[in-house]
Amino acid sequence: MGRTILTEDNTTNPSPAGTDNDLQRALKLCRRAFWGIAVFSVIINILMLTGPLYMLQVYDRVLASQSVPTLIALSLLMIGLYAFLWLFEHVRYRIAARIGAELDAELGERTFRVWLGQGLYGDAGQKQKPLNDLNQLRSFLSGMGPIAIFDLPWIPIYIAVIFALHWVLGVIAIIGTIIILIAAIFNEYSTRKPLDASSQQKRAGMDFAQKAHRNADAINAMGMGAVIGRRWGTMNDNYSERALVASDKTGSYSAFSKSFRLMLQSGILGVGAALAVVQIVTPGTMIAASIIMGRALAPVQMALGQWKFFILARQAYGRLKDFYHLWPAQDEHLRLTDPEGTLQVAGMSASAPGKQVLILRDVNFDLKPGDALGIIGPSGSGKSTLAKLLTGLWMPRTGTVRLDGATFNQWNKDELGRHIGYLPQNVELLDGTISENISRFYPNANSKDIITAAKRAGVHDLILNLRDGYDSVLGNGETVLSAGQVQRIGLARALYGDPVLVVLDEPNSNLDVKGDQALTAAVADLADRGKTVIIITHRPSALSAVDLVLMLSDGRQIAFGPKDEVLRPKPQPKIAEKKAPVRLTHNNPGKPFSMSSS
Repeated sequence: MGRTILTEDNTTNPSPAGTDNDLQRALKLCRRAFWGIAVFSVIINILMLTGPLYMLQVYDRVLASQSVPTLIALSLLMIGLYAFLWLFEHVRYRIAARIGAELDAELGERTFRVWLGQGLYGDAGQKQKPLNDLNQLRSFLSGMGPIAIFDLPWIPIYIAVIFALHWVLGVIAIIGTIIILIAAIFNEYSTRKPLDASSQQKRAGMDFAQKAHRNADAINAMGMGAVIGRRWGTMNDNYSERALVASDKTGSYSAFSKSFRLMLQSGILGVGAALAVVQIVTPGTMIAASIIMGRALAPVQMALGQWKFFILARQAYGRLKDFYHLWPAQDEHLRLTDPEGTLQVAGMSASAPGKQVLILRDVNFDLKPGDALGIIGPSGSGKSTLAKLLTGLWMPRTGTVRLDGATFNQWNKDELGRHIGYLPQNVELLDGTISENISRFYPNANSKDIITAAKRAGVHDLILNLRDGYDSVLGNGETVLSAGQVQRIGLARALYGDPVLVVLDEPNSNLDVKGDQALTAAVADLADRGKTVIIITHRPSALSAVDLVLMLSDGRQIAFGPKDEVLRPKPQPKIAEKKAPVRLTHNNPGKPFSMSSS
């Protein structure tokens, strides 16, 4: 497997070890299945000659000799050969279906893991839908597409058989085949652009619909439903228009191919009849040539019917190939010892993945087990970005972030994740029971550990008050939780497994007073037990349990140190008292001026 290398713009490029594309490697694993389809295609196409050869023998041998035993023998042979044809066709379909299953087994989980990781990269990671592309490719490989491809090479062999019957019939077959192949080529070039355009427009419409669905509350509350609906309708109309153009052209060529193939079969039958009349060929030859011609052009007709799916599969293959090239599988890391929670940030500057603009500049601080750090600063100062860097979700542009002396790319992600608790700013729970969500869906999770995490988060009683308690099912409208309840259960998930590093991003944004108190108690408990805790917050109440504070502003570190020192109001510089100006007054005309102050 290739190793992921982080470039200066936080994108990943494969090392030379990753040049053997994962998709090509997976298809190589299916090589035996493809060879199996090829071998069975040879046998099947030979058995396809059973019908015309049977007709040839019946017309030329049985009718001429009027031999019933010969007819019975030929018929029994024909039945046996068709039975084998059924058997081999059945096996070929089963092999094709298993190619798709093998491809999915080889790449499905890996594709999902990388797709899940792409969620860290925002919209840049949402431009490709590898799971949809993998499903598209699997559907094509499991269907009639590969079978039609393996049948196409038999067209010249069938034409050669027709030539063997008579050269005139062979010439007609060649001319007809060339015309149908030209129609197929025109179909390819005329439908490629419309299919590409419709595919892009379809993905754009689906992306827009998904974003609208996620923001349904705001859209409906502010009366944007009709406007958003019309906008999506316009995008869907554009997709439908392009899809109709491609479908019309494909249907036109497919209809022409089918009609021309039937006409060609009848034409060969007519020419064969003329040759039979002048006794150049036998009537059996006439019938056999017509049937073989139909069989020769059947793969072309099938290929035209599968052309749309072939184009979509080809597009999916290209996108998947690029996807696996940009996101190669990582080598297994040497297993490090369990971390203790020492965190070192040195000269760290960072930007969003794939972006050039720096969000954080020259951040430096150290934390040891038992430290509780509060990160404060105005909106847009880089606090959430720092949280992603401190959990290893993003990598710095310059400088380092080390946990127990090792940078995050030196750890195995799954193993390290068990020792990290993270509560993101936007918390969502997955479909499943509350206990499964708290236990991070680990199989065979210990009930005692789940309850311990809930108690440390102060959410145990809240869960017990639900109808089904820890077995309450989330998703599909089963159990509806408020934003504050979701956040508190998310905190229990972050505390599950007793992690050594806990990073909480705005953990009290939806909490009431009781929830705020539970959060403070949880942070204090973590620090007392020697865990490293980091809280990002706007609320002063969340800082009551921390002993250190990091202040950010405009992506720069303004201050770091003990909470009392960082938050202590700075004395204002004294302003020197201004002496009152001296005025000359002349209250009594006849007396000299006197000085007074005001």
